[in-house]
Amino acid sequence: MELTVLNTNLDAVSIIDVYESFIWTDRYYACGDFELYTSMTDTILKYIRQDYYVQNRDSEHVMIIEKLRITSDAEDGNHITVTGRSLESILDRRIVWGQKTISGNLQNGIRTLLNENVISPSDSSRKISNFIFEASTDPAITSLKIDAQYTGDNLYDVISKICSERSIGFKVTLNDNKQFVFKLYAGADRSYDQEINPYVIFSPKFENIINSNYVESKSALKTVTLIGGEGEGSARRYTTVGGGNGLNRRELFTDARDISSDVGNGVTLTNAEYIAQLQQRGREKLAENTDVTSFEGQVETTVMFKYGEDFFNGDVVQIANEYGHETKARIVEIVMSEDEEGSSVYPTFKTIEQEAV
Repeated sequence: MELTVLNTNLDAVSIIDVYESFIWTDRYYACGDFELYTSMTDTILKYIRQDYYVQNRDSEHVMIIEKLRITSDAEDGNHITVTGRSLESILDRRIVWGQKTISGNLQNGIRTLLNENVISPSDSSRKISNFIFEASTDPAITSLKIDAQYTGDNLYDVISKICSERSIGFKVTLNDNKQFVFKLYAGADRSYDQEINPYVIFSPKFENIINSNYVESKSALKTVTLIGGEGEGSARRYTTVGGGNGLNRRELFTDARDISSDVGNGVTLTNAEYIAQLQQRGREKLAENTDVTSFEGQVETTVMFKYGEDFFNGDVVQIANEYGHETKARIVEIVMSEDEEGSSVYPTFKTIEQEAV
């Protein structure tokens, strides 16, 4: 992988194509990260600095250099380890300032959160001048609705949870005008359950997936939550989300007393509107407590399918292992690595059945 280093003005200052190891991870509804390990030289610190950026021609994402660690060894020499996160982590630098209620179209709600806390906040010191919002025209995005209230929540956590619950992705990319572009997106279906896109199948039978790991776990699963809102004692307001019977029912309590029916400026939510806010919080908590079906494997990218051409992060594909487990699953993470032994691509899958919980 060839890497380009950009300075804080987003100008290219160096190319890195020699290193001992490199790991680059892209994620669907979370920020990615990277790690570069290379020999220390007299000149490397001139272009490897905190707050500089790293581009990888095999990915549309851009990483921010956050940490440098220099180690000295009498036998192996001096080395530097460089790590950081992708541009989505910029959202981690902001909170939802004060109380904010969003209701209706989900994309418009996220646009409002970004406008008020990043793009054009009332306090100009909070503005990131080159950050813009690009609206999606995909019906999988534009059809989504939301009813939620946030007070002082971390902006990155809010958007990541919203996207994770609905199985959509978000990304911040760098355009030719040196702008950070936020966009929601949905992966394409490339499984057997559709006839529009070419199938993408990962299976030992096709010799395109090796060293696979398959895990099933229900240890953290919760199927229903009682959500407690504002009020005290018998006056406290409650609602539920989810269900289940007998041994199949696993209960969770969600404390949402921070959600208020008084949204300011003399406006009070109706009972139905307030309950919708509580239920949104409950769905977010259930999404954090699902059963786990994890399928990971090293993909042979020279056979049949290549990342960035035949499949992308967020796509739904067909997967199978040598023990007969076959299902369709969404790619939620792509790990690209390179060292002295060669390069590898490792996708992580999330089953569609798990998404539907």
